[in-house]
Amino acid sequence: MNPDEKEDCECAPPQAESSPAEGSQREYEEPEIENPEASRMKRAAAKHLIERYYHQLTEGCGSESCSNSWCASSVGFNRMDNNAAAVKALELYKGNAKLCDPHPSKKGTASAYLESSSAHSNSACSNRKMNHKDVHSVRDNFKDVNYLTEEKVYEILDICGEKEDYSPLIRVIGRVFSSAEGLVQSFRRPKPHTKEELKSLQGKDEDKDEDEKEAAACSATAMEEDSPASSSSSRLGEGSSGENDVQKLAPDEVSVDIEAVRRVYERLLSNEKIEAAFLNALVYLSPNVECDLTYHNVYSRDQNYLNLFVIVMENNNLHSPEYLEIALPQFCKAMSKLPLPALAKLARLWSHYGAEQIRRMVETFQQLITYKVISNEFNSRNLVNDDDAVVGATKCLKIVYYANVLGGDLDVEHNEEEDEEPIPESSELTLQELLGEERRNKKGPRVDPLETELGIRTNDCRRPLIPFEEFVNEPLNDVLEMDKDYTFFKVETENKFSFMTCPFILNAVTKNLGLYYDNRIRMYSERRITVLYSLVQGQQLNPYLRLKVRRDHIIDDALVRLEMIAMENPADLKKQLYVEFEGEQGVDEGGVSKEFFQLVVEEIFNPDIGMFTYDERTKLFWFNASSFENDGQYTLIGIVLGLAIYNNCILDVHFPMVVYRKLMGKKGTFRDLADANPVLHQSLNELMDYEGSVEEDMMITFQISQTDLFGNPLMYDLRENGDKIPVTNENRKEFVAQYAEYMLNKSVEKQFKAFRRGFHMVTNESPLKYLFRPEEIELLICGSRNLDFLALEETTEYDGGYNRDSRIIKEFWETLHSFGEEQKRLFLQFTTGTDRAPVGGLGKLKMIIAKNGPDTDRLPTSHTCFNVLLLPEYSTKEKLRERLLKAITYAKGFGML
Repeated sequence: MNPDEKEDCECAPPQAESSPAEGSQREYEEPEIENPEASRMKRAAAKHLIERYYHQLTEGCGSESCSNSWCASSVGFNRMDNNAAAVKALELYKGNAKLCDPHPSKKGTASAYLESSSAHSNSACSNRKMNHKDVHSVRDNFKDVNYLTEEKVYEILDICGEKEDYSPLIRVIGRVFSSAEGLVQSFRRPKPHTKEELKSLQGKDEDKDEDEKEAAACSATAMEEDSPASSSSSRLGEGSSGENDVQKLAPDEVSVDIEAVRRVYERLLSNEKIEAAFLNALVYLSPNVECDLTYHNVYSRDQNYLNLFVIVMENNNLHSPEYLEIALPQFCKAMSKLPLPALAKLARLWSHYGAEQIRRMVETFQQLITYKVISNEFNSRNLVNDDDAVVGATKCLKIVYYANVLGGDLDVEHNEEEDEEPIPESSELTLQELLGEERRNKKGPRVDPLETELGIRTNDCRRPLIPFEEFVNEPLNDVLEMDKDYTFFKVETENKFSFMTCPFILNAVTKNLGLYYDNRIRMYSERRITVLYSLVQGQQLNPYLRLKVRRDHIIDDALVRLEMIAMENPADLKKQLYVEFEGEQGVDEGGVSKEFFQLVVEEIFNPDIGMFTYDERTKLFWFNASSFENDGQYTLIGIVLGLAIYNNCILDVHFPMVVYRKLMGKKGTFRDLADANPVLHQSLNELMDYEGSVEEDMMITFQISQTDLFGNPLMYDLRENGDKIPVTNENRKEFVAQYAEYMLNKSVEKQFKAFRRGFHMVTNESPLKYLFRPEEIELLICGSRNLDFLALEETTEYDGGYNRDSRIIKEFWETLHSFGEEQKRLFLQFTTGTDRAPVGGLGKLKMIIAKNGPDTDRLPTSHTCFNVLLLPEYSTKEKLRERLLKAITYAKGFGML
């Protein structure tokens, strides 16, 4: 054997880059050897056996049917890191454990040298030449690939395709996608270089080519390059390259070539074996990532760490059953550990994705939540709040939710101004502080930290990329223990998660229940404070907000009393409402309040009073810009609306949606005219679309005309000297915007500010704004307009001897279903105190039908406070119909039975 051949065979990598397996085998070097050649052969054989054990533990033999428990290819094998594998390889070598025959694709590295050694015992590499085929076989294992590019993936894929053996590619994917360092460096976007950088890179490339040739000439270096030491120089946070990259990126950019990642996934995921490699790698990757984010603060050192989340989330198969059991839950838990700036950057990045990509990610997380909910039995003892997979997926879904908002049609400019005068605090505040009852929300309602970081609000979005309803998870709502969840929401502890912090996943019924708990607890708190205050000050005990009104003078009595309370002590508005009609015996357990609100609304919205105008076309009310009523009257109406929400009462009010948007802090714009004033909206749209000369053909100016209550014209200039400024094709967009601004904001500014102030007097400390969108606020106040009496029949309960199969009950439902729409509303009014369905529809209304004696001429009666219908057992269906119709048609007032 010539010296050159010997040097090629025995070449070793630098000592600083030795692998664990090679380093460990030095223990077996014998200190005194008589025959140097035999000693060298012995060491080489031992080294190579250890290497084979090491590769068997880290990569496997490649056989799908392997039964060796110490082989990574066997079913149920627990993966270990490189250091642990090196130690275990020594133990297996000592015990002469079973060694698998390597798959043909693996024989280029670990087995090549061993086969050569075994075949020629008198020489390590006698008469053996490294021809082109051998070099190609060595490179097929791609041990030098520690990160991936699109080109490298396609190169490996082509080579594997030629051999019809994809195990090298599977090993590369397993190695890179299970390593945070490797994945962060993969699929980088190319960036321009300076001339100096290009020269430096050219020199590095030449060195790399020489290294590759040297590696191909010696099989042992494959393991060295795969060792932890070889990748230590690329550890995250070491060096400034990552930081420099981040400084050049915009807030919504990452250094990943996302389109390249998508192309790679598209080609690889069609192969089942390759797909399994992604799955296994994710299982191994996620716990390490969670540890990095939780304890090592890795994102602050290298913001490119975000790349791995971007790459993994591009996998279109994440929602498949194989991922739902272990891989995706672990990954979601890891992603939820990202710091707030990282979450915001992900949201900004994903906001540039299309609706299809957003929907795919939503479905991925929703699939996981639903799978975990239906596969576990959650109850009051086993809370869904304690399930890491559900909580992690919900937190990840929040990122996509805000990406959906950011990517939609945003309006961040038209915001209502805050009230100039702060809402007066209660005179009891000092006492509350002394008693340790200081208000939690003195600085205003809760705001989501991610919302603050992004600088947007959900209400800024006029049209999201995908509908908000797709973020609601109904199975989760069904198992959520809302009383416990509300407690976690108020306590705000780190170890207990509340789904109320992610209100987008809750339906209106669940959120309404959370609001109900909040209102009730505040009522009880005010009641307790009042009792203590009366003990300290010796004043009369008044734990309720009592209103005693005359039915014929309900507006005068109610509004005067509320005005006095609002001026003297606004905190009393947060006490439980207790209404008493003068001369009537009804005890208010909720039903009397319902009728009170209905009567007040009927009076207030009477067009004869002149506070609101009524549009016959839209059937909607709007503020009267020329009303003679003072601001106090509108403030009191706002208080009534707030009290209805606070006391869980439904009102029969008909406002356009822009009113609820304005209550939530957004001004009305041109698009809001579509439902507030559709005729005007259509006219202005035609103006915008007109193809001729607007100035010559229409001859309109920036002065508009309105009429007051008496039909007198009122002129208003949209701009200074508007009557002299013609509307042209160039400025018509400004004219339309100014027109809408006047109609929806400026013309009713005084009236609406007073109205909003009254509303906030009651709801300023409520999580109303945090939980609900404007359209949900309307549902909360007005209830559902869809009356499904079949759903009511399904949920109704029976008492006093009646059941679902009773004759009278069957005849009752047949009679009720035969009623017309108006008669059905009268029945609801008679039984529940309101003719509107609650949030969620009539199926959420718990009505009880109780037996009220045998056949009689008496009319049916009801307890509206408890939704109870007292129904005698009438002898015939005809008598039942006649008695019931008379009862619901002429019912008015309260009495004691």
